[in-house]
Amino acid sequence: MCGIVGFVGEDENALPFLLEGLQRLEYRGYDSAGVAVVQENHLTVEKRQGKLQRLVEALTTTSVRGSCGIGHTRWATHGRPTDQNAHPQLDCHGQIAVVHNGIIENYQTLKAELMARGHHFRSETDTEVIPHLLEEYGGLDDLKTAVERAEARLTGAYAFLAISATHPDQIVAVRRSSPLVVGLGERTNYLASDFTAFLRHTRRAVVLDNGDLAVIRPWSVEIHDANGVAVERPVLHIDWTLDQAERGGYPHFMLKEIMEQPEAWADCLLGRIERGRVVEEALGLTAEELKAIRRVVMVAAGTAYHAGLVGRVLVESLAGIPVEVDVASEFRYRRPLLEPGTLVVAISQSGETADTLASVSLAKEMGLKVWAVTNTVGSTLAREADTVGYTYAGPEIAVASTKAYTTQILLLTLFAIALAQAQGRAYPELAEQVLSLPEAGKSVLSAMQGLHGLGQELAQHRDVFFIGRGLDWALAQEGQLKLKEISYLHAEAYAAGELKHGTLALIEEGVPVIAILTQPELADKAISNVLEVKARGARVWAVVSANLSGVPADRLIPIPATAPLLAPVLAAIPLQLLAYWTAVSRGEDVDQPRNLAKSVTVE
Repeated sequence: MCGIVGFVGEDENALPFLLEGLQRLEYRGYDSAGVAVVQENHLTVEKRQGKLQRLVEALTTTSVRGSCGIGHTRWATHGRPTDQNAHPQLDCHGQIAVVHNGIIENYQTLKAELMARGHHFRSETDTEVIPHLLEEYGGLDDLKTAVERAEARLTGAYAFLAISATHPDQIVAVRRSSPLVVGLGERTNYLASDFTAFLRHTRRAVVLDNGDLAVIRPWSVEIHDANGVAVERPVLHIDWTLDQAERGGYPHFMLKEIMEQPEAWADCLLGRIERGRVVEEALGLTAEELKAIRRVVMVAAGTAYHAGLVGRVLVESLAGIPVEVDVASEFRYRRPLLEPGTLVVAISQSGETADTLASVSLAKEMGLKVWAVTNTVGSTLAREADTVGYTYAGPEIAVASTKAYTTQILLLTLFAIALAQAQGRAYPELAEQVLSLPEAGKSVLSAMQGLHGLGQELAQHRDVFFIGRGLDWALAQEGQLKLKEISYLHAEAYAAGELKHGTLALIEEGVPVIAILTQPELADKAISNVLEVKARGARVWAVVSANLSGVPADRLIPIPATAPLLAPVLAAIPLQLLAYWTAVSRGEDVDQPRNLAKSVTVE
């Protein structure tokens, strides 16, 4: 989820806007940044690994002036965060530059073809195939036609901007799924991943539709749809303040990231399921490696640990392989018994969690293979593990994890199906249902408006209990963590069958109980547990799959029916929103809760 910007004007210098726009988009990625400006019939390119400030400092010692340019702030996917892998990426002669957001699925095939034709590649990125294709197709003579021909060869979900030294008044832009908007100025036009970048300069904008190709000049915006037909898109007037714009119009990053989950899920799944089978290599594993696994040990901390609890049920249910899930801070000290044939799965959004990294070191000392599940390319975990599966959730700014958690569950779901495949157990229908989750997630989000009021009610209480069975109990663990880490209410999660073993003593008149019921085979028993707490005066709110009936709750929060093993991904959304609205009602700092940090890099 990178940030891209573009500027084309008659007389103005592009560079000040490019740097300003990148600063406003840095929330989308901060592994590296770069710019390319058409300057006296050649391209001037500067790019640096690290935060945007490093690029700004490098540019203070150079003279860059031109009225057409593009810029990029990177969230690394293909290739480590380095100067060479930073965007813009160039053709062989440095005359064509491209910035790109998204994934080119077939880049390896295209790269091999282009190298065979004499093209020289300098980076590890998927992006670099684009400028080389543009060079191959005559981009220095006719950039638009070259983009059309190149884009027809690409597979994936992406947006990109292209400029050339021979077209000093033109940017060609393509949108395929990834967002891209045009800002309309006076004899100056802007391009960006979202409105944030140019809002100080213009509030008139055009949102490119999926499939659009646009040629942007200082005095015109020409748009063609996916069929090559010239079209006009409506001009919008953006009323956001700059502060709102940095969060996409949302009051908090956490809410923005909750709402981004269907898009993040689609990115996580892209290219990983084909014809009802999980593509093992897209997880960073091979079929042979998977077939050799006899036991799985998952190590993680906090929210990632809760994702591991879901992963355990998935792997044991689908692949029939035993799974152990450990809190990393305990695993590293308890002298675990790990035998050959054990795969250690280390889960961490940042890839920098100290206890998880220590657990990885211990596993490697014992000669075991480590598969990392992380969101951060180039992180310590990604480097230390034997192999990596990236979640591709994009930047997560709020301390409380939302989209990182659900994409971890998605990746573990694919891992479980892949393990089953290696054992000779195919689940083509389940794999296809996984692909439907992004659309189902959109429907869940659109149906959750009523949770604002429930959050206001919950904010009046002191204690909250979460109950569930099986996968629902694993999800309840995450639900209670979300609530207490941002609202500061006392919350606990219990396996519903354990209520009679002591917990019922805490249930009194009016106490709120959040029950999760998404597993049909456990529904009758879970309903009995709901009746038990209601009989003692509890007020019950139930997150329920739409195909389950007869749940005696005071308030039902339905989610679409799906395969029971996939339900946690959808059921996580109302729990996240309930925690969010409770914290908002209490006036708490949602994005930066007290005493907590986004990445725990010390023991």
